[in-house]
Amino acid sequence: MQHVCFLTAGMCLKILESHELLAIVEYFLFAVLVALYEEPEKPDSALDFLKHHLGASAPENPEIEALRLEVAEMKEKYEAVLEENKNLKTKLAQYEPPQDEKHGE
Repeated sequence: MQHVCFLTAGMCLKILESHELLAIVEYFLFAVLVALYEEPEKPDSALDFLKHHLGASAPENPEIEALRLEVAEMKEKYEAVLEENKNLKTKLAQYEPPQDEKHGE
């Protein structure tokens, strides 16, 4: 069973104030708003500007995409090696005598 807790705006402010987070949030928001004000070419969307400057939507770096592709290739190779290992163990088991006969000799 999942419990859901709804906080009012006033309750959120009290929590933020009690942990001095409100001052931190205000500082970063003010800094981004100043950057928006000083921007010579105003963006089409102020919200996107805020998200970008607060780190919510960083642009994709081509190097990151290349690394993601490399990771995906490595995962495929790893799975292939695991499958080959499993097959080789099965073949090897055909040629090894059972464990009981080894100890009896």
